[in-house]
Amino acid sequence: MTDFTLHDENTAPDDSKPLLAKSQKAFGMVPGLHAVMAEAPGLLDAYQQVHELFLNSSFDKDETTVVWQTVNVENNCHYCVPAHTGIAKAMGVDDAITEALRNETPLPNARLEALRDFTLSVVRDHGNVDDAKVQAFLDAGFTKRNILEVVLGYSQKVMSNYTNHLAQTPVDKPFQKFAWQKGA
Repeated sequence: MTDFTLHDENTAPDDSKPLLAKSQKAFGMVPGLHAVMAEAPGLLDAYQQVHELFLNSSFDKDETTVVWQTVNVENNCHYCVPAHTGIAKAMGVDDAITEALRNETPLPNARLEALRDFTLSVVRDHGNVDDAKVQAFLDAGFTKRNILEVVLGYSQKVMSNYTNHLAQTPVDKPFQKFAWQKGA
């Protein structure tokens, strides 16, 4: 296994230093994911920008969490599932939503379930989602904008999930209590 450095302000490439400072300011710490991504300043910069764009999408906090955690769970990300469990708690997302996502059990309402189903179709079908699945998503009250915002959220998660798989990023201390393993 390749050993990746968890960079800080002293070891990071110069172009990553202001990005790590931005992470420190936003989160009160430099998340391990950001510390790894600092090796490639363009990746960390892109990740931070896409994160902000997705947070400012038309999705509410519950819907944002559904997209994030659906992708995290599908991609079996040991780091992002616990991290987004803590983030969901901080955002005030109902624990029932978080637990249903983590355990791949039914969500508390049909609209959120439709969002999870569509997100899974985007991931599993590599964007080649059939017309019936797209129509089911639209019939659940979502829009064409939301279709594209799922792609935006998925893009963010590809960057983080794949980085964590390659680097085996250790779960940050605040999120260790939310440790997770994909069910059988």
